[in-house]
Amino acid sequence: MDTPKDTFCPRMKIVSWNINGIRATRVGLKEILDSLDADIICLQETKVTRDLLEEPVAIVEGYNSYFSFSRVRSGYSGVATFCKTSTTPLAAEEGLAGQLTGEKGSIGCYGDTEEFSEEELLSLDQEGRAVITQHKILTTGNKEDTLTVINVYCPRADPEKPERKTYKLRFYRLLQIRAESVLKNGGHVIILGDVNTSHKPLDHCDPTDLEVIEENPGRQWLNQFLVDPLVSKTEVSDDPNSGRFLDSFRYFHPTQKNAFTCWCSASGARQTNYGTRIDYILANRKLVEAEFLDSIIMPEVEGSDHCPVKALMSCWPLAADKCPSLCTKYLPEFAGRQQKLSQFLVKKSKDLEVCAGETKDSQSSSAGSENSSARKRTTEKVHVNNGKKAKPGPKGGQVNLLGFFKPVISKPRTSDEGKNHSTDENVKEVTTQRAPTSGTQNGNQQQSAFWKTLLKGPPPPPNCKGHGEPCVLRTVKKAGPNCGRQFYVCARPEGHTSNPQARCNFFLWVNKKSGDV
Repeated sequence: MDTPKDTFCPRMKIVSWNINGIRATRVGLKEILDSLDADIICLQETKVTRDLLEEPVAIVEGYNSYFSFSRVRSGYSGVATFCKTSTTPLAAEEGLAGQLTGEKGSIGCYGDTEEFSEEELLSLDQEGRAVITQHKILTTGNKEDTLTVINVYCPRADPEKPERKTYKLRFYRLLQIRAESVLKNGGHVIILGDVNTSHKPLDHCDPTDLEVIEENPGRQWLNQFLVDPLVSKTEVSDDPNSGRFLDSFRYFHPTQKNAFTCWCSASGARQTNYGTRIDYILANRKLVEAEFLDSIIMPEVEGSDHCPVKALMSCWPLAADKCPSLCTKYLPEFAGRQQKLSQFLVKKSKDLEVCAGETKDSQSSSAGSENSSARKRTTEKVHVNNGKKAKPGPKGGQVNLLGFFKPVISKPRTSDEGKNHSTDENVKEVTTQRAPTSGTQNGNQQQSAFWKTLLKGPPPPPNCKGHGEPCVLRTVKKAGPNCGRQFYVCARPEGHTSNPQARCNFFLWVNKKSGDV
């Protein structure tokens, strides 16, 4: 295998990232997209439906976007492709089967799907798992060509839901049919995204049972779909069943270990790099060999339980004259909004300004009056204790909470004092022994002891056997007989058993009734 031609001067860059919630980002989306430094950025698991899509996510300066939304569940699945203005696609389409798009702006080339019913095709497209964009590129040989980018978020096979395993395999099958059909029609094809299967034992942090790994249906599909990068071109051309696509990362880094893209967030597995490689950039072999400079993993990028993967290419992107009809800016809820926003920048007439000012002043006056009344009512409230009025608190008569609980030093009362004693049933007196003359310290000790009896708090956690360190308390969230039950485990992050810095195998249930272990 040749060394990358020029990894320092790529002319086109493509990124794929399972973002695990596009609205949950800590910084603005434009800042994230710019930091990824790519011409085409494909995001998976956006977890946004069309009714929840807001303008700062839909319309990003310098990019045009294409979304696929889940139509079966809110806050679930979803993919989005963002293209720089310099890489505007010729066409764009939602889904793999053509069930969600019309003739205008569609890419076509659906292949032979007779093995699927119409209901199944619609079901495979309705979870918002694929967006396809088609671009013009200028190859290193100065030839114009097409590049079709298929952004996918493949389903996960839930062991407790057999129907999801079937759904996943059918999605794989439809993806293969569509990709091979587009490739056969001419041009190049890239499939990228979260494929939800680690291909080889090298791509898994702990491949303890190799037979189980090889028998996994998802891996079997990848085996027949992908070309082994170490197999010669002659062998590939002679074997029509060997596949036409390459795993671009393994093409450039065939033996690299510990190259993972996904880690369990709950167990802190990223700290020990105890993960899997399930995010890929797959491409037809001719494209990889002729135009790819490198394919890399970006574990330094945080913000999700996945990290991005990036392809560096030597071809040039050629922008289309206008965005395809699927572009998010054409959605009715966003179309023309920029024009409406511009109205706020036009100087208002004096009449409008006066009217708006009066309304604002009126509202402020009304709100101020209400606040003043509220403060007055609060200030008028007093609390009675031992027949005396308590002074109002620092904020409008609010009394310190400790005043209701701290021990009160009792003293002998005369008969007259007894007559004036408070009859307020809401205020209870806690009687203690008389404090000595130097009893300030004793009084504080009494308060401390009182609070300790009132608020006991949880029992201290046990120490794990492997490290002798305090454990952490977890709760079972998975449905079943133990759902909601608590247990203690080692507080260290999950990792391989050979890693001394990783979590030991300590486990202890918490008693359901008493809370004791």
